[in-house]
Amino acid sequence: MTDAASPSGKTSPFGFRDVDAKEKVRMVRGVFDSVASNYDLMNDLMSAGVHRLWKDAAAAKLNPRPGETILDVAGGTGDMARRYSKMARAAQERRGGDDASVIVLDYNAEMIMAGVHKGGEPEMSWTVGDAMNLPLPDASVDAYSISFGIRNVADVDAALREARRVLKPGGRFLCLEFSRPIAGPIRAAYDAWSFHAIPRIGEWVAKDRDSYQYLVESIRRFPDQPTFKRMIETAGFSRVTVSNLSGGVAAIHHGWAI
Repeated sequence: MTDAASPSGKTSPFGFRDVDAKEKVRMVRGVFDSVASNYDLMNDLMSAGVHRLWKDAAAAKLNPRPGETILDVAGGTGDMARRYSKMARAAQERRGGDDASVIVLDYNAEMIMAGVHKGGEPEMSWTVGDAMNLPLPDASVDAYSISFGIRNVADVDAALREARRVLKPGGRFLCLEFSRPIAGPIRAAYDAWSFHAIPRIGEWVAKDRDSYQYLVESIRRFPDQPTFKRMIETAGFSRVTVSNLSGGVAAIHHGWAI
């Protein structure tokens, strides 16, 4: 899933390189233009399907409710939004209430179009937009999520501030992202798999080794769990928690706009 931003006068990591932040926007867009048509298949191949379990855990943590407005940033082809919609509708059937509204926002139009083609739920709407400059007013959403996308944003701190801005008082923030395995053997095995296997799979299936090489490198450059937790707190969130998945290969960071 992808989103980007375009701050001026800054550098931002693009894989193992540091590039001008504006240039990263263009480069990330190129990556996801290239991988959009094979994105869901590649996720299954790269994680042996485990990403589905991680997404289920993240959706349960967010706990969508009837009548809520939920913003799924870097929403890509809508995997998380479909979960949120179905969960909110199931809760509505149990206890009543208004329909939820689930907004899928992604910087990349090709990803949005792939999601629209895949199909959605009645609660879902689709829009192209920037995590650094969300097209929503202050305090307008009940929950904000971003899954496997924040590491692609040119200025992560700015994106976190935008998340805090659009959340209502008491709103929920959730980020599902690849993270740092907490045990040495797991870290070594994961490094071997990701650096050697994933680019090759990208070359064989998507005919695009370079894009998947970037995605692997971007995971390594992303802050570890404690560092990212502090970044979320600095952006104004309270009661921030971290839940490691698969030994820290991925992690859920959750906080409150209080």
